[in-house]
Amino acid sequence: MPDFTALPWLKPDRVAKLDAALAERILIIDGAMGTMIQRHALDEAAYRGERFRHGLDALQSQPPCGHEGHAHGEGCGCDLKGNNDLLTLTQPQIIADIHTSYLEAGADLIETNTFNSTTLSQADYKLEHLARELNFEGAQLARACCDAIEAQTPDKPRFVVGILGPTSRTASISPDVNNPGFRATSFEELAAAYREATEGLIDGGADIIMVETVFDTLNAKAAVFAVDEVFQQRGARLPLMISGTITDRSGRTLSGQTAEAFWYSLAHSRPHAIGLNCALGAKDLRAHVDILAQVAPTHVSAHPNAGLPNAFGGYDETPEEMAGTLREFAEAGLLNIVGGCCGTTPEHIAAIAQAVSAIPPRALPSQTTEAAA
Repeated sequence: MPDFTALPWLKPDRVAKLDAALAERILIIDGAMGTMIQRHALDEAAYRGERFRHGLDALQSQPPCGHEGHAHGEGCGCDLKGNNDLLTLTQPQIIADIHTSYLEAGADLIETNTFNSTTLSQADYKLEHLARELNFEGAQLARACCDAIEAQTPDKPRFVVGILGPTSRTASISPDVNNPGFRATSFEELAAAYREATEGLIDGGADIIMVETVFDTLNAKAAVFAVDEVFQQRGARLPLMISGTITDRSGRTLSGQTAEAFWYSLAHSRPHAIGLNCALGAKDLRAHVDILAQVAPTHVSAHPNAGLPNAFGGYDETPEEMAGTLREFAEAGLLNIVGGCCGTTPEHIAAIAQAVSAIPPRALPSQTTEAAA
C-alpha cells in the first residue's frame, strides 16, 4: 500500500500552526463529552428532538428501523436515549455549549462528538444511515466553536480533532464465550465504516483525525487502513493521532497488548501523536505513558479518567488532584498533549491547563539528539 505520509498536507497552514504550538508548549485537549451531557438529564423526547419525534427520521422516506406504520416504543426497539452523538442533530446548542466551555477552560484541541458515529455503532439505534451526516455535522459544529474562540485570540489557534471511536464490536475477540472463533465484525466491515466516517469528518472541517480509545489493535488497524485510503483518494492528508486504552491494572489493552506493543503495532502509520486515554485514572496510567514516551519518536498524549469509577459509576478525582498528578507527568518530560476523559469537566481542564502552563513540552527524540550534538 502507498505510504500516505508522502502525501502533501490538506491544510498546510493549519498543520504549520499545530506544529508550532506543539514545539512551544504542552497542548490541552478537552474533557469528557458524556459527563457534560449527563448534567442535562435529557429524556427520550430530548434525544429525539423534532426530527425523530415520531420515532423515525423525518428527513427519510423510510423509518430507520425498517418497520412501517408505528412509532418507536411499539416493539421496534429503537429508543434513542443514550445516543449522545445524535444530539449533534437534535440538540446542537447543547453540544456547542460543551465545546465552548472547554475552549474557555483553555483547550487547544476540541474532539468532535462522533465517538459512536459509525454504521456499526449506530446500528444499536437502527440509525446506520446517519453515520456520514453525524461526522460531517459533528466536525462543522466543533469547527464553528473553535473558529469563534480563535477569532478572539488569533495568536492561539484551536484545532478540531475528528474522532473515530472503537465501535461497539471487536475484530480480535469473540463476544460468545462458547464459540471463541466467532467474530461480530470483520476487518473489511470496520474499514468500510471508518472510511465513511473519515469522509464526513474531513468534509466537515476537521484539522486532525484521531483514532481514539483503542481497546483492540485490529480495529485500530482497520481505522488506519481506511484513513489511508481516504487520504490517497484525495491526494492529501491530515495529521493522524492514535490513542489506546489500558483496560485495567494488568497494563494491557483488551486485545492483550502492552503500551510498547501497541506502539510497535501502529508505528507504520507514523502518527502525529500516540497516547492513552480512558479506563484508568492518571496515577495508574503514569507507567504506561512513560513507556510510550520512551519508545515513540513522535508526540505523546494522555487524557485519563478522573480516577477509577466509584460504586455508583461516578468519578471522584477533583480538578486539583488530577491536575497535580498530570503536572508530575509534565515535569518528568512525558507529555506533548494532555487533557481528560470520563468524569472530567471544564473545571478539570482549566486546572490541568494551569498546572502544565509553565512546563516545556516533551522533546521528541530527534530534537534531543540535535540538542546533544
